[in-house]
Amino acid sequence: MSSATPTPTAPQAARRLPLAAPLRLGRPSDIWFKPALSVVAAVAPPSLLLVALGRLDLAMYTMAGSLCALYAHNRPYAARARVLAWVVLGMLGGLAVSLVAASLTRNAVVLVTVGAVLAAAQKALCDATRVGPPGHVILTFVSSASLFVPQTLGQVPGHLALAAAAGVWAYLVGMAPAPLRPHGPERRATAQALNAAAAYAGTGGTGDGHTGARAAAYAAVQAAWQSLLSTGNRPSATRRALERLVVRAEVALAAPADADPEHLRAWARALRGTGAVPRTDDPRADAGELLGVAAERATPPRPLWTRLGPLTPIAVRTALGCALAGYASLALGIGRPYWALVTAASLYQANITLTWSRTVQRVVGNLAGVLLFAAVVPVAHLGPLALVLCCLLFNFGAEALIGRNYWLGTVCVTPLALLVTEFAGYQPPGDLITERAVDTLVGALVGFAAAVAVTNRRAGDRVERALTTADRAREHAARLLAGPRPALAALDAARRDLAAALVDLRATADAASGEWWQRAPAQERVVLAEQSGHRTLAATVRRQGLLPDPGTGTNTEDARP
Repeated sequence: MSSATPTPTAPQAARRLPLAAPLRLGRPSDIWFKPALSVVAAVAPPSLLLVALGRLDLAMYTMAGSLCALYAHNRPYAARARVLAWVVLGMLGGLAVSLVAASLTRNAVVLVTVGAVLAAAQKALCDATRVGPPGHVILTFVSSASLFVPQTLGQVPGHLALAAAAGVWAYLVGMAPAPLRPHGPERRATAQALNAAAAYAGTGGTGDGHTGARAAAYAAVQAAWQSLLSTGNRPSATRRALERLVVRAEVALAAPADADPEHLRAWARALRGTGAVPRTDDPRADAGELLGVAAERATPPRPLWTRLGPLTPIAVRTALGCALAGYASLALGIGRPYWALVTAASLYQANITLTWSRTVQRVVGNLAGVLLFAAVVPVAHLGPLALVLCCLLFNFGAEALIGRNYWLGTVCVTPLALLVTEFAGYQPPGDLITERAVDTLVGALVGFAAAVAVTNRRAGDRVERALTTADRAREHAARLLAGPRPALAALDAARRDLAAALVDLRATADAASGEWWQRAPAQERVVLAEQSGHRTLAATVRRQGLLPDPGTGTNTEDARP
């Protein structure tokens, strides 16, 4: 835990917005190849079938369903089945609204307005349900592009049926690995928690970088619990074994100086493949503390409407930015205003600073992507089969690279979007390149301006609420600790509630600190709350007998009469 003395942070009138930092490459995801291969497997059969039938003009509808295969790769298969089903239904709902609107009017202003409202709704719902990457961007791309495709009401059912059929195929592709590795996502999440805990334990809880390592480790542990708890109320023996390992990661976070990083990493390595989950050889971890996990499983999730409320500023930013970007594109005479609309929709993140970073990434990636398109388009024009193969290549490249940095993936996304417009027929490459470049700049400038105009004035209030929640969770755990013999299930549930509250506090404070021209969050109170919360977490772990008591050298459970 941190021993640094917190210092108050003075309010800032404005923050410098970086240019180079957003473009730095990171490490690829551990499973980068899974979404990349899945989207190829989902897109290829419907597209190749349409090539064989000579109806490649219908490929944009099947592509809409196929792109659902990009979602939920980090979810356990029981949860993935639900998420993929909702994604397919959400995609069909947005597509249906767009196709009906396109069939009823050709007024571009009306269509842009419909697209902006859809984008805001998709953003809010995806954030509230935490559907995960790629979030609302794919849904917005599908619905916005469909608004500007000539359509009649009589054609809508058939086009929706094509999208639904491809969506079902994408669902099957996403669920295909389940028989081979039924617990793969949970095992990966647990391994990431163990590795993150080992990285923090390696600092001993002191020294440079320990605060960031601690925050990352707590976030990884929380993600592992969310993965395991999303599997339902009847966990298998494998999931119970994984829960015990996550408990050991929590123990390492509570007392990093007493943890063995190599032991944690060895457990993480053992989770690769399909071998047996390693045992912790700790009977205490097999008994009382997992009762709290069972209690948490039985707790119903918060209603959706309570999660939508705090997202109102983001939704307003999205609607305003998308609408203004589309209108500006129309004013410039661009034939595809949905490109500007989608560019604006893709920018909005948790705060202004992150939105600026995404703006830089989007502009750089798109401009590099149009150059790549110019180099590839002669090959794509060799015929329908060549066009489809190029699209498959860019689908794979986008998902393989986007984990390194968003701009790198966008280098492939841009030529893919340009090639999709060729499904309906030949388009002059020069016009496509010019319009895409202009729409990118228009969407980025107008979209970011809307983000600056619609400030998140309630960010500070949410920090206060997160502080209150963390304080109450800490006080509840402290009251249990003060009792003579608290129930293990109650103490474990309190520990987990406190850990979740601290993770939420850090995320909320980080989001608020990135808002421009807002009063700075109460950083001193945040640091103090984190310090006291982590001390209480360590005390609960010791009280449960999972760590030696520093005063006796024995497990506190063993010391009880």
